[in-house]
Amino acid sequence: MKNCLVAQSGGPTSVINASVVGVIKGNKETKFYDKVYGGINGIEGILQNKILDLTCLSDKELEILKYTPSSSLGSCRYKMKDFREDESEYQKIFDIMDKLNVKTLFYIGGNDSMDTVSKLSKYAKLKGINKQIIGIPKTIDNDLWCTDHTPGFGSAAKYVATTVLETYLDSSVYINNGIFIVETMGRNAGWLAASAALAKINGRQVVDFIYLPEIPFSDEKFLKDVSKRFKEKNKVYIVVSEGIKDENGRFIFEMKNTKKHDGFSHTQLGGVGNYIKRLIIQSGITSRVKVLELGVAQRCAMHSVSSVDIEEAYKVGKDAVKYSIEGCSGYMIGIKRIRNNPYEIETVKVEASKVANDIKYFPKEWITKERNFITDDAVSYLKPLIEGSPKIIIEDGLPKYIDLQYLLKYAVK
Repeated sequence: MKNCLVAQSGGPTSVINASVVGVIKGNKETKFYDKVYGGINGIEGILQNKILDLTCLSDKELEILKYTPSSSLGSCRYKMKDFREDESEYQKIFDIMDKLNVKTLFYIGGNDSMDTVSKLSKYAKLKGINKQIIGIPKTIDNDLWCTDHTPGFGSAAKYVATTVLETYLDSSVYINNGIFIVETMGRNAGWLAASAALAKINGRQVVDFIYLPEIPFSDEKFLKDVSKRFKEKNKVYIVVSEGIKDENGRFIFEMKNTKKHDGFSHTQLGGVGNYIKRLIIQSGITSRVKVLELGVAQRCAMHSVSSVDIEEAYKVGKDAVKYSIEGCSGYMIGIKRIRNNPYEIETVKVEASKVANDIKYFPKEWITKERNFITDDAVSYLKPLIEGSPKIIIEDGLPKYIDLQYLLKYAVK
């Protein structure tokens, strides 16, 4: 008997559960593993023996799960120590896998999760442990190396662009409309803020300026840009990434009062929209300034999900099973874009160590020379990722979602 184990880690996305369903469905087709187990709260929960049997899920439940946002298995931000310093956690994980006859661990996550995949696979190889560790990508930030884009990003980008369209119309109804600011997620890479450029009405851009972490933010230049545009149009629409930095590489706004960090020492960000609002008001450009911080809605808005995104999330999960049958370990299943028109991709395996703890930034050649917008090439890259709107299951007027907590009664002892 051989089984597999799937778990989720890091920040949720709208389509992360589609990857879990992909693993389960991929195994149903191949019948390679006897059981598919689910680890609750990622590697942290696995260490606590929080494991469910997902084999009992019906096809109907799997269909609902595919269109349920956020991490149904729960998540974590847990950094494993280097096994050369302490191998006790590594031993415990592989002992748990042995006990459950688990041959393969599928770990769904971003940069930090691929660090876990890399560490576990290297330890297994070093110790001669016959186990496979395979990474499945996800992150709305789209900042993973060795993959054209990441599952989760397309839907978040679609949500950002849709919200920009709707709020642009809402903010443009008065004689004196003032300035509207949207703050997106994006700690180090500006992919999400850049996606606002997709928002067009009558063929023209609705956003005036986009500010990304890849370009140092200058208060002086920003105010000059905004003042000039406001005099021309009597209104300005701005999109800014939460992670914009000054010329010294320091975040423009950090939550200095809390000094909060996650398990990977990432400072908690937020509030840059209000920071630039104060700049505008203090400069005397106008006092009519509104700020919208999109927050976690960017990563859980199933009502704005992209068909391309959800099907690709499903595909990388399903293909992960295929790669595991081939004996793959220590790899992440990446996406390779074959063409834009018609849009086509294929999955490829990439070494998790090349993805771990690194960042794929928004290309500087895709940022305009004025440093406050993106180029047509960037828009061409983004457009296929937001295509399509899947038919979501509706019950009593609302989306029908599934909560896997009921499966706790099937917890593996």
